[in-house]
Amino acid sequence: MATISGEKTYNKLDFLKLMFLSREGDRREGVLLRQSRGWFQVSGMGHEPLAAFVLHLRDDDYIFPYYRDRAMMLAKGMTNLELAKAYFAKRDSSSGGRQMPGHFSSAEKNVWSVPTPTGSSLLPAAGVAWGMKLEGKDGLVIATVGDAAIRQGEFYEAVSFAMQERLPLLIVVEDNLYGISTPTDKFNPFRIGVFGEKDIAYVNARHPDNVFSAGAAAAEKARSGGGPTVLWCEMDRLCSHTSSDDHRVYRAEDDIAEMIERDPLLVVSQELIAAGNLSEDEWAGIQEEIRESVDRDYQEAEKGPDPRGDEVLDHLYGPEPEAEAPPIEGGRKWRMIDAINQVFKSGLNKDKRFVFFGQDIEDPKGGVFRLTAGLSNAHPDRVFNAPLAEATIIGVACGLATYGMRPVFEIQFIDFLGPGWHQLITNLATLRWRSFGKWKCPAVIYAPYGAYLPGGSIWHSQANESCIAHYPGIRVVIPSTPEDAAGLMWTAMHADDPTVVLIPKHLFRMQMDVPKEIEPVPFGKAAIRREGSDVTLVTWGNCTEQASEAAEQLSGEASVEIIDLRSIVPWDKETVAESLAKTGRLVVVQEDARTCSVGQMIVSELTNDPETWGHFLSPPQLVSRYDVHIGFNPIYEYACLPDTERVVEAIRLVMEE
Repeated sequence: MATISGEKTYNKLDFLKLMFLSREGDRREGVLLRQSRGWFQVSGMGHEPLAAFVLHLRDDDYIFPYYRDRAMMLAKGMTNLELAKAYFAKRDSSSGGRQMPGHFSSAEKNVWSVPTPTGSSLLPAAGVAWGMKLEGKDGLVIATVGDAAIRQGEFYEAVSFAMQERLPLLIVVEDNLYGISTPTDKFNPFRIGVFGEKDIAYVNARHPDNVFSAGAAAAEKARSGGGPTVLWCEMDRLCSHTSSDDHRVYRAEDDIAEMIERDPLLVVSQELIAAGNLSEDEWAGIQEEIRESVDRDYQEAEKGPDPRGDEVLDHLYGPEPEAEAPPIEGGRKWRMIDAINQVFKSGLNKDKRFVFFGQDIEDPKGGVFRLTAGLSNAHPDRVFNAPLAEATIIGVACGLATYGMRPVFEIQFIDFLGPGWHQLITNLATLRWRSFGKWKCPAVIYAPYGAYLPGGSIWHSQANESCIAHYPGIRVVIPSTPEDAAGLMWTAMHADDPTVVLIPKHLFRMQMDVPKEIEPVPFGKAAIRREGSDVTLVTWGNCTEQASEAAEQLSGEASVEIIDLRSIVPWDKETVAESLAKTGRLVVVQEDARTCSVGQMIVSELTNDPETWGHFLSPPQLVSRYDVHIGFNPIYEYACLPDTERVVEAIRLVMEE
């Protein structure tokens, strides 16, 4: 028996009961599946000793598990009944029936919602650990990952960031020697010498004594500021990968038999019996009692309410934030970059939860576009340079936000989003929905965006809002004036959902007159930039310039109403529809490529809606960048982008009834 900080104890008999409870839940689910009372199962058989790590956690510590950590969840305080409800995908389960079994979650117990892509929770775990360190707390985070996933780049990014910041993070690698059917011995970076011995702690995790001991040392190191530990835990997967797999196809009978002989339940129970701390009859009675309890739990869970189809759209987003006027002075000229910088300064001064992170954002550089100039000098404790690692930026933002901070993180160019795409669509976009609203992610990801600046070439000129807007759960906004840039950023900084703010580079440094009265800019509310009666022209971002030039050029020929959408997700269909009812003609101008774009979505929404279809006097027109990349030579750039001439042609075309 061992005591942890006077709060929890490691009692081998109690722990044996916990392991058997986990094992019996796995067994019961396997039986139910064979009876066609369920759809899928993933088992944690053989991984039960890892629950000893949890005994080192306090209630305010976090765990980022993966799908084989059933015993760890029981040790953290989740009940077998909760896990049974998750198996049946019931409405009152941890995900409301939206996640597969084994995808644990409990906001109340700081168990982070498990995403299926293994390894994708490591960077958010680092984000939570960073939040603890920034607040000066002696908290602890455990993140687990299967050995096959540690060849993913995000594993190395998480380890690097944790070591860089000396985070209170334990990364537990559950090495059961297989990635589904593939032996991982030739892939495992520990086995092939990628890491030195000082960087990892090997644990024979087939026995809970070893796990508990290794966890004690790692936890003490983390809480005392010594930084992270990577625990290489070797164990056996005593079952097939999932219910859709049969490990007898690819594993030898002798191999399976050898594993069963060292089953941790068998080993620990025999040790207790040999030591006289447990009799055979007592052990048999304990097992029967747990079996009966598990049966009752699954019988009760099966009778629980199922999800409702009419709730499928619920919890994609939280409540719309109450928009407030941004803290910039009206009645003067502003550049967009200066207005945003002013908002950033006000946010940092107002709320200590705001944290800024991005490549080159610290002074004296202050960002490659000077968006963050002066911030780190004033707030060195909350403004930090990031490594050249976009997955780290977005993944850490996710964890930091779920911890309760307010990350405002920069991607240097939206063109570089690719390495962070996994975190954006796997975690930021899905977290609230997949946890049935129990977790939220109030993160702002902002980036310079777009072309119309010669010499940018392929990877400094992208307008790709449609890619981001495709994934539910993320808000996307694009300003075109300094006051809107400030207003949308201020609204995003106070929202409870992830928001991507795309800032058009062509308009960055333009001096523009700002109204005397600065208005709030809510999400989903377009601005009418020019009133007209003949044509509704919808645009946003850089293309507001081409739209204005075309409307002015045709002022004696057509009266063009220009609507600056500002917000892509959500978009203001109502304002566009009201204008269309007046004009009967629609032109959409966008900088993004044509295929599968926001512009096509707008046209489709309006032509598919019986209430707006009847307003059209002519076929709507979409002016876009051609479906091609932007070349370095300005001739290539301007050949593919929408220009004033093409917008004029589109307006004239819709005027032909």
